[in-house]
Amino acid sequence: MKILLIYPNFLDDRLHAEDVRVVPIGLYYIGALLKENHFDVEILNWHNINKTPHKIEETLKEKKPDVIGFSIVHANRWGGIEIAAIAKRILPDVKIVFGGIGATFLWEHLMKHFREIDYAVIGEGEYSFLSLVQCIEKKHSYGINEIKGIVFRQGEKVVKTSDAEVIQDLDRLPMPSKYFEFQHLSSSRGCPSNCTFCGSPKFWGHRVRFHSSEYFVEQLESLCRKGITFFYVSDDTFTMRKDRVIEICKKIIEKDLKITWVAISRVNYVNEEMLCWMRKAGCIQISYGVESGSEKIREVLNKNIKTGMIRKAFALTTSYGILARAYFIYGSPGESWKTIQETMDLIHEIKPLSTIFYILDIFPGTALYEDFQQKTKLGDDVWLKRVEDIMYFETDPRLTEDMILAFGKKLRSDYYLRLPGFADTVQLVDKKDLFEYHADFLSRLAMTFSHGDYAAIEAIPGKEEIAQRLYERSLSYHPTQRAYLGLGIIRQKQGKYDESLQIFSEGTKRFPGDGSLAISLGISYMNLGQYREALECFNRFSDSREALKYTAACYRALGDSENESSVLRKLERLSGSDRI
Repeated sequence: MKILLIYPNFLDDRLHAEDVRVVPIGLYYIGALLKENHFDVEILNWHNINKTPHKIEETLKEKKPDVIGFSIVHANRWGGIEIAAIAKRILPDVKIVFGGIGATFLWEHLMKHFREIDYAVIGEGEYSFLSLVQCIEKKHSYGINEIKGIVFRQGEKVVKTSDAEVIQDLDRLPMPSKYFEFQHLSSSRGCPSNCTFCGSPKFWGHRVRFHSSEYFVEQLESLCRKGITFFYVSDDTFTMRKDRVIEICKKIIEKDLKITWVAISRVNYVNEEMLCWMRKAGCIQISYGVESGSEKIREVLNKNIKTGMIRKAFALTTSYGILARAYFIYGSPGESWKTIQETMDLIHEIKPLSTIFYILDIFPGTALYEDFQQKTKLGDDVWLKRVEDIMYFETDPRLTEDMILAFGKKLRSDYYLRLPGFADTVQLVDKKDLFEYHADFLSRLAMTFSHGDYAAIEAIPGKEEIAQRLYERSLSYHPTQRAYLGLGIIRQKQGKYDESLQIFSEGTKRFPGDGSLAISLGISYMNLGQYREALECFNRFSDSREALKYTAACYRALGDSENESSVLRKLERLSGSDRI
């Protein structure tokens, strides 16, 4: 039996594409469990399939699935509904199953209005979905009544079975990395907090369940063997248990896993010892939900953190060479220019090196949504509109769209204006065993200004200058390839070819096998008219198309047409092999 697990598209484009393009880790757990039970399973990331809609029908005709499971996170429910309708038209006998947080909190609405959905899986879905698929395969429709955690139709009646038990021992689940490749993974389920805007606690529960450190690190190692070296740890609060975090970090170091990773935490769940181990184990960023600089708004959002905790967490995190990223929400109940100023004031204090600003929205499964329903007396049928969510400000007569847009513009413009100053004032702990990590941190930060996300933002002043200072500071701690390369390129842009030559020469001595440094050194020689010296750099990497292009240019400048033609022929052969 062929099973497709699909992560469907959203209605709206995102300012931050990473918000929606990642397949939820739960889909990989389901896929792994099905494969362990000998089912033919394929996972399709169709988060942007609406850009190429013809591929939907083409793919379904080609793969001819018997069952399609959709991962619904509410905002992509219309994508799932529309793909399901196409599937039913092409393959009338295919069984459509909706699952995920969106289906869990809107199952009555979905089953009532959309006949193309045959089943919904409620809550933690691995074993419920497996049992459902086994029943479908055996055509034992009578057995479906016995499966916990599902919804189905009996004639015109929608039936919900009893809730499935949560998986107490998460290590029982097959390891998804055995079958799939991915970068986003989790080491726990559940959240002890109860923020009014978040559906995670109601979905997973307040009691946090953990994978063992052995399971989690083994999964990292398995993915690392497949060539994946950068990871997102998506736990709601990865740092909740200090001893466990340190144990994970020590295992990563013991196994000599050459990885980098980012995590999510709360400001009241980090300390110096933990941060030190996390940095040594490859953690380069921690994201914290700050939400607002106004303590009153944080209270309304039930974000139980104090300003002092926020200050301490950001200072500590940055001091250990880990980029502290702040999530902020605006357009909350009670928002005003006064509270926006309080948020800006807090940003000026904690100096986050990355921020994400969101407008508060309302989703089923949250306390905000329950409050919205009580106030408006509207049922779930409000979601028959082709919308992803409901913005809180749309429900509050004291807030207008113009105000919200102005709030967001002010927050972003003020942050970008001050960001270089934040980077300039980074204070790192004076521990020699961390100097190499400090150099890495500073060079990464510099790269965001010179070549990365910040380089394209015009509102950030003095990007090249701050990048230069950060690269120089990085090299004062420890030699790093990234710092030599970035600083040398800046010198080239400035026309200071003698200085760039000196920087790249030092870099190639430190990192003789690095092609980027050698080619950049050759370019500096070319700019000084020293073509023979440049050729020595390029010829060390004669299988590189970039090096060959510059090699041909050097021979042209030297008037050596024979060697130029030979190099161009080799370049053409390499380009041709890439197209095959």
